[in-house]
Amino acid sequence: MSRPNSRAGASCQLGVAAVEFALVAALLFTVLLGVMEMGRLLWTWNAAVEATRLGARLAVVCTKGDPIIGTQMQGRLPSLNPATNITIDYLPSGCTVATCQEVRVSLKNYVHTTIIPFVPLSLTLPPFSTTLRRESMDSTNNEVCQ
Repeated sequence: MSRPNSRAGASCQLGVAAVEFALVAALLFTVLLGVMEMGRLLWTWNAAVEATRLGARLAVVCTKGDPIIGTQMQGRLPSLNPATNITIDYLPSGCTVATCQEVRVSLKNYVHTTIIPFVPLSLTLPPFSTTLRRESMDSTNNEVCQ
């Protein structure tokens, strides 16, 4: 009985490793991109929380309506639009600088856009807000508000 030709069997298997690698690599890179995008989303989420905290801190020590509040918040989250995403409420409603008791800074309608190729996704983050008790509310000679 003759042995089967081992070279003939090897020639049938030449492209199998490349095909297997292509299938496994596609799955691996999809998972890798998903993990990286999830990391970006969590970073953005944390930056949004920190931006509202910073905004509230500035709002209680700077003059009512000071534009530095939105500018500094945008420093924490560069794609933030102060005109459309940030709301600053001085409480109780309609108070003056002397009668305000609290300041609430809210971030709403912020859209996070993914960078996954061929799959453009936009995720709207939930609203974030931070409320602090009133402090000086005066930008005069206050280095934080400069």
